[in-house]
Amino acid sequence: MSDFRSKQFKRPTMYDVARLAGVSQPTVSRVLSAGNAGDASALISDETTQRVLDAVNKLGYRPNVVARSLRTRRTFTVAMLIADLSNGFYHPMARAVQDVARQHNYEVLISNSDHIYENERHFCDIVLGSGVDGVLMVPIHLSSDELSQYVDRAHIPFVALAEHIKHPHIDLVWVNDHRATYEGTRWLINKGSHQKVGFIGVSDDLPPGPRRFDGFTRAMNDAGLQVDPRFIKIGDFTLESGKKAARSLIEGGELPTAIFAINDLMAIGLILTLQDAGYRVPEDVAVIGFDDIPEASIVRPALTTLAQNPRDIGEKMAEMLFERIENPNSTERRVYESHCHLIVRDSA
Repeated sequence: MSDFRSKQFKRPTMYDVARLAGVSQPTVSRVLSAGNAGDASALISDETTQRVLDAVNKLGYRPNVVARSLRTRRTFTVAMLIADLSNGFYHPMARAVQDVARQHNYEVLISNSDHIYENERHFCDIVLGSGVDGVLMVPIHLSSDELSQYVDRAHIPFVALAEHIKHPHIDLVWVNDHRATYEGTRWLINKGSHQKVGFIGVSDDLPPGPRRFDGFTRAMNDAGLQVDPRFIKIGDFTLESGKKAARSLIEGGELPTAIFAINDLMAIGLILTLQDAGYRVPEDVAVIGFDDIPEASIVRPALTTLAQNPRDIGEKMAEMLFERIENPNSTERRVYESHCHLIVRDSA
């Protein structure tokens, strides 16, 4: 039985491929590495190349990743840290990164921080010892100074979705959410003639929070309207925190006529709780969100929202990273702005 199992699970080697194809092991190596080695197989005939490929397919041979890493000094993997796997905003972003990575014959290791500082630090600590060839991340808590320590020690390219990161060696993708929030709030005021507008944000230690709250307050001030502290609630990006904010507003005894939530999950939680309490959206309270996750068009009424383009964000992050991997001597920092636009549905 043990002899049978050892034969059954014995992985074919390059020697096996060479013997079946009737060529040397260096020839097999050159054929298999041709895609990454430019003209390395230029002197190998088409007939020999086909024999090698036929042997590879017949034996089910797969190159040894460790050996290839030692030879090329690459692991052909990159690591990606996102803030919340349960948030549909990140799904097309991660998919876009994977699509670009596969064009380069790379795999993507994906981790989730849950907006927790210690998880962001743990990810970076693991990355330093894992030998990945590059990092894509959505740092919520880590500062430029903290990331600098990892970049300097890892000697691999980093790309971040984070306006607050100002590191000279970290390429950046960002969204002007301050401007988007300002314009969305002005649209609420002008289109719906709303005078009492509420806001559901997040704590100041989460970078989108201060920027989006500032955009909201500036829009209110420019319209000559007061920001009423009774109508300002703090959540944590989750559906449940949107529900909690709605309950707090209801218990306060007076509701604003419109509410801006800084992400769609909180906006949807808000809508569901208002409806459960007997309020009509948008007749009693108009609601606008931010992101345009898939659920935004499914909830009833469908959510008016400021749409980001997570696929564009993911593609650009990955393209920047692989340009840096393939051109490691490039020093100029690159910054790309991905744009938002308002999608008007039924909630406002």
